[in-house]
Amino acid sequence: MADNNTLLEKLDGLVARFEEISTLITDPSVIADQKRYVRLTKEYKELDDLMKARKEYRQLLGNIEEAKDLLANESDPDIREMAKEEMDNSQEQLPALEERIKLMLVPADPQDSRNAILEIRGGTGGDEAALFAGDLFRMYAKYCESKGWKLEVSSANEGAAGGYKEIICSVTGDNVYGTLKYESGVHRVQRVPATETQGRVHTSAASVAVLPEAEEFDVVINEGEIKWDTFRSGGAGGQNVNKVESGVRLRYNWKNPNTGVVEEILIECTETRDQPKNKERALSRLRTFIYDKEHQKYIDDIASKRKTMVSTGDRSAKIRTYNYPQGRITDHRINYTIYNLAAFMDGDIQDCIDHLIVAENAERLKESEL
Repeated sequence: MADNNTLLEKLDGLVARFEEISTLITDPSVIADQKRYVRLTKEYKELDDLMKARKEYRQLLGNIEEAKDLLANESDPDIREMAKEEMDNSQEQLPALEERIKLMLVPADPQDSRNAILEIRGGTGGDEAALFAGDLFRMYAKYCESKGWKLEVSSANEGAAGGYKEIICSVTGDNVYGTLKYESGVHRVQRVPATETQGRVHTSAASVAVLPEAEEFDVVINEGEIKWDTFRSGGAGGQNVNKVESGVRLRYNWKNPNTGVVEEILIECTETRDQPKNKERALSRLRTFIYDKEHQKYIDDIASKRKTMVSTGDRSAKIRTYNYPQGRITDHRINYTIYNLAAFMDGDIQDCIDHLIVAENAERLKESEL
């Protein structure tokens, strides 16, 4: 029972905080402070889930104690039989509930609930790498659709033979970053390119970066120091597109707090025909870019603590191989291999992400020694 008691102690220790937050989020002065209110309502929801689990846990432990008591003191065979059944049933449910509570007690990455910026770039392999980047984009687009998330392209640079040299999109929805962060890294493809006449298998690669989208109050930007240019968007779009200067280019000098060096950031945004909208999106990308750079130190700290590569944010690591001749997908971080490449490329990637989440949770539990 010792383990049960330490878990219960942890849960009981949170009751006072839960009651305090329940009061705070109804306080008008807290509601007026938007930033604090958002933070507290999030904490309230997490604690509320823990309080429900605590109630369930206490109930199970109580059932077991009661059943033991009956078995020790009761001679009626029917009552003993019922007590034994109750005890077996409760003891069977206990380990799964304990695991769930332990995971709930491990602090989640505060970034997980954010929206994300998804960047895909063709790597080594020329035209074939751009085609593969296009295939990955389609895979994520289908996956986002299946999750009910909204994906918007903010800039795209097409490859000569199709696909993309680079494509950047924003994904909005529920817990987007916490789900997609596992996709950051180098994706390698082995297949016979459409351009290959001899039928030889080539290897090429594309890199994927998933960044948590910065919110307005995460990053301080001096908007007066932004230099804006406008230009005509190229590309297919009928009558209007080349006549109106709807494309925007933003330049901003930013001092990197980690290195002290001033860097010029250049961002272009062309995806809508509405200049103010493009400006807004360029600003959002600037915020995310700076936020990501400032947080890279935080991500590196996590990575150095963790010995494995589940979601360290190391974007140069080769994380997955897509082997077309064998219809095989292998995720190298967790030795996960499946043979349903066609469905996977069609957006059916949840099972792989679930395995990555389980592996990372096991790691986090080890770290927190619960």
